[in-house]
Amino acid sequence: MQQAKVLKEHEFLEDLVGVWDVTAPEMTGQEPWTEIVRSLHGIWFVAEGSGTMPGGSAATTVLTLGYSADKGRYVGTWIGTMMDHMWVYEGEVSDDGKTLSLYTTGPDLIGGKELAEYREQLIFHDRDHRTFNSAARQPDGSWKQFMEAHYTRKQ
Repeated sequence: MQQAKVLKEHEFLEDLVGVWDVTAPEMTGQEPWTEIVRSLHGIWFVAEGSGTMPGGSAATTVLTLGYSADKGRYVGTWIGTMMDHMWVYEGEVSDDGKTLSLYTTGPDLIGGKELAEYREQLIFHDRDHRTFNSAARQPDGSWKQFMEAHYTRKQ
C-alpha cells in the first residue's frame, strides 16, 4: 500500500479543525454542545462532540472524515453514545465547494422499514460558521430533513 498524501480534497476538511459551540432548535434552553475537531496529519479529521441530550442524559459523539483517493469519494464514520449503530459514510463536495454530502444506510429512525437511506450535509457558510443536517430518503426519491445543528467557532 502506498503512503497517503494530503490532496486538495483533504485540504477542504481543514476548516473543520478547531473548537465549536453547537446549537440546535431542539436544544432550546440547554447549554450548547462542544465539538473539538483535530487533524491527523491532514489525512483524517476526528470530531468529538459532547453535551446533554434533550431529557438530560450526557452524550458523546465521534465523527471521522477523510478522502479516499481509490474511491474518489469522501469517507467517514459516526458513532454516538445514544445508539449502538456505527454509521459509515461516502460522499462528495458540491460544485460550489460549500457543502459536503455524506450518504449512509442505517436503522429506520422514523419507523416502518428495518433500514433506511440517509444524507448528512456539512454546509460551510464561512470559516467560523457551518451547519450540519440530516435527511431521510423518501419513497419518491426526495430527501426530507429531520435534524439541523449550527456550529460557531470558539477557537
